[in-house]
Amino acid sequence: MQEPKIERNLFVAAVVIVAAVSLPLLFYAEQAEPIVSDIYDWIANNFGVFYQLFALATIFFLIWLTFGRYGQVRLGDEEPDYSTFSWVGMLFCAGTGASLLVWSGVEWAYYINAPPYGAEAGSTAAISWAVSYGPFHWGVTAWCFYALPTIAIAYPYYVKKVPYLRASTALHGILGPNGENGWIARIVDLATMIALLGGAGTSLGVIAPTIAATIAALIGIDTSLALELLVMFFSIGLFATSVYIGLDRGIKRLSDLNVFLALGLLAFILVVGPTLFILKMSTETFGFMLQNFVRMMTWTDAVDDTGFVEAWTIFYWAWWISFAPPIGIFVTRISRGRTIRQVVWNMLLFGSLGCWLFYFVLGNYSLSLQLTDVLSVTDSMDEAGMYVTIARIIETLPIGTVALFLFPVVGIISVATTYDSASYTLASTATAELRDGDHPARWHRLFWAAVLGILPICMMVVGGLQIIRSGVLIASLPLLFVGVAMAVALSLALRKHE
Repeated sequence: MQEPKIERNLFVAAVVIVAAVSLPLLFYAEQAEPIVSDIYDWIANNFGVFYQLFALATIFFLIWLTFGRYGQVRLGDEEPDYSTFSWVGMLFCAGTGASLLVWSGVEWAYYINAPPYGAEAGSTAAISWAVSYGPFHWGVTAWCFYALPTIAIAYPYYVKKVPYLRASTALHGILGPNGENGWIARIVDLATMIALLGGAGTSLGVIAPTIAATIAALIGIDTSLALELLVMFFSIGLFATSVYIGLDRGIKRLSDLNVFLALGLLAFILVVGPTLFILKMSTETFGFMLQNFVRMMTWTDAVDDTGFVEAWTIFYWAWWISFAPPIGIFVTRISRGRTIRQVVWNMLLFGSLGCWLFYFVLGNYSLSLQLTDVLSVTDSMDEAGMYVTIARIIETLPIGTVALFLFPVVGIISVATTYDSASYTLASTATAELRDGDHPARWHRLFWAAVLGILPICMMVVGGLQIIRSGVLIASLPLLFVGVAMAVALSLALRKHE
C-alpha cells in the first residue's frame, strides 16, 4: 500500500520556522530571554482579557451544542473503534501529559505567599485560594478548549467526509468544498503546527528536569543539565518508537499502561500519606472551587493590577489553546462512531476528574508537609526550584525509594503517551490527504517525534519558567482567532445537517 504523500509547502514552512526560533534561543540565550519576556508582557497585558472572554464563550457554546438538537449527531456510521476505557485513557494522556505530575504537586506553593483577591499571605484564605486555583486551571475550562476543535474537526471529517485530518478541516463550513486546500487553510494549519511545537516544547521542558531530579535523588547524585538531556533523549526515543509502531499497538497500549500506573501512584500516596487530611482538604477544595468558579472565570484584576491573572490564568488559557487544535485532531481520529454529546461530556467529565485527582492527592499531600513542618515546600521552591522540590516531596513518602522509582517511570511513560499523539497529529497535519482509516507515513511520524525534542532542549539550555510561559503565549495568540472561526464554521455546517 502506498504511503500518503506529505504536504510539501506546509512541511518545509514548519521546519524552517522551528529552526528560526530554536537557533537564536540556543546561541543567543542571554539576548533572547528579555526580548521573549517583553513580548509575553505585551501580549498578556493587551490581549489577556480576550483569552478570558474566549474561555467564557467556549463554555456557553458547548452548553448550547450538547444540550441542543445537535448533541445526538453521530460522528460516523461505524461502531466506536476503542472501548470507553482505552478511548478516555488516550484522550486524557494526550491532553495532560507528564506536566500534570509536576504542577499538581507544587502549584499551590506559587500562590500561598502571593495570593489573589488581597488575601493575607499564608492565611487560611490564602491556602483556600492556593489549593483551588490549580484544579481550576486544569479543570472544565481546559477541557472545553479541547472539546471545541475536536467537534469542529470531527463533524466535517466523519459526517461530511472531508479527506483531510487537519485543523483547517474545522473551517469547512466557512471555506466550502475544496477550501481546505487554499492559502487560508494552509496558514491555519501552519499556525496549529507551530503552536503545538511551542506548547509541547513547554511541557517537555518542564517534566524532563523533574524526572532527572527524581532519578538524581534516587541514586544519590546532584541533578544536572547533562542528566536532564539524557532523560530528554530517552523520552524522545520512547515516544518515537511508540508512534512508529502505530496507533493501536503503540499509543493505545502506552496510554492504558499509563492510566494504571498513574492511578497506582495516587492510590499509594493516598494510603501511606495523611489519608484523612487529603480527603478532607480535597472535599473542601472542590467545594471552594465550585462556589467561586464564576468569580475566578471573570476576575481580571482591573483595580489592583497585581499581575496574578496575566502570570497564571492567561498563561494556562494560552497553554490549553496552543494544544487545542492538535488535541482536536488526535481525539477526532479516535472518536469515530460516538455522538457529539458523548465526546464533549466524556472529555469534560473524565478529563477534569483525572486532573483533579492529581491535585487533590499529590497537591494536598505536599501541602500537608508544609503545614506540619515536615518539609517547607515554599522554601525549597525558592532555594532549589520546582523540579528538585518535587523529588523532595516524593522522598518524604514512606518507602520513599519505591516512590522515587515509580515517579520517573510514570513520568517517562506519560511523556511518551503525550508526544506520540503530538507526533501523530503533526504528521497528519502535514499530510496531503488522509481519509478515514488511513495513517500518516511512519517515517513522517518519526520525523516529528525528533523535531518535538528540539524546542524543549533549547528552553532547558536557556532556562527559566518565564521563557516557557512566553513561548506558549506567543504561539497561542493566532489560535484565538482560529477558535472563533471554528465555532462559526461548525454552527453553519450543523444548520445544514439533515
